[in-house]
Amino acid sequence: MAHMRVKIAGVELNNPVIVASGCAGFGREYEELFPLSRLGGISVKGMTLHPKAGNPPPRIAETPSGMLNSVGLENPGVDHFIEHELPYLSQKGTTVIANVAGSTPEDCVAIVRKLDPTNVDMIELNISCPNVKQGGAAFGTNCQSAAEVTKAVRQATSKPLMVKLSPNVTSISEIAKAVEAEGADALSLVNTFLGMRIDVESKRPILHNNVGGLSGPAIFPIALRMVWEVYNAVKVPIIGMGGIYDSIYAIEMMMAGASAVQVGAAIFTDPLTPVYIVDRVNQWLDDHGIHNVSELTGTVKPW
Repeated sequence: MAHMRVKIAGVELNNPVIVASGCAGFGREYEELFPLSRLGGISVKGMTLHPKAGNPPPRIAETPSGMLNSVGLENPGVDHFIEHELPYLSQKGTTVIANVAGSTPEDCVAIVRKLDPTNVDMIELNISCPNVKQGGAAFGTNCQSAAEVTKAVRQATSKPLMVKLSPNVTSISEIAKAVEAEGADALSLVNTFLGMRIDVESKRPILHNNVGGLSGPAIFPIALRMVWEVYNAVKVPIIGMGGIYDSIYAIEMMMAGASAVQVGAAIFTDPLTPVYIVDRVNQWLDDHGIHNVSELTGTVKPW
């Protein structure tokens, strides 16, 4: 059996497979299916400073080899998480990653200050959120705003800080370098791509929000390319995500430069997918005489 433990920004994970934010809530439902200790970690539902109802339905739409969502960060707020969810989750033997989603830099800072004294293992700052102080453009769509919110959050917490990058940019490598320079300990990428579907009978968009985030295997080749580009631009560890549906996808993502991966949309097809990926990656390593999963990272050989 290969050594499956990995270390990200000083935090040791059971294995390199993490459940992506928004796809497993706070873990309670998945504990009914398998022990959460089988996971490398769980990135919890994105948390805002106050409870948020999210967008009105419809907010999910199927697409070829993927799905669109415009859930709108529905969540009970950070205080509820700290009081009711974290005590449960922190006893399950897996790494707890707190995903932070604020609409202003001040909101982000306030959230991480509440999380700082707790026993969450890592902060994941979602810079795909709309910055209402800059007309609704996402923090992560330009280097300056990405750097500013990263710097503010870095100064507000002693926790390891991972920044989740948006793919809806001209150069994701430049954004990655900007947040690395302001103190990001790790990067996770990519978040969803902006997409749309239309009901041709009503002539209305299927999603009430008109557009939503595209995830699923359709985006994997683009996500893989972005991880490879960022790996060659920064020194901090990368957690790769976007369309990972099986072990080969995870292995490819690690070869491109990821130290670990996040699995999201796949669990809506089969909630046991993360566990299958862990087992199958382990078997692949054994079959290829590789003794440590971290030996995969960055091993792609470009032509």
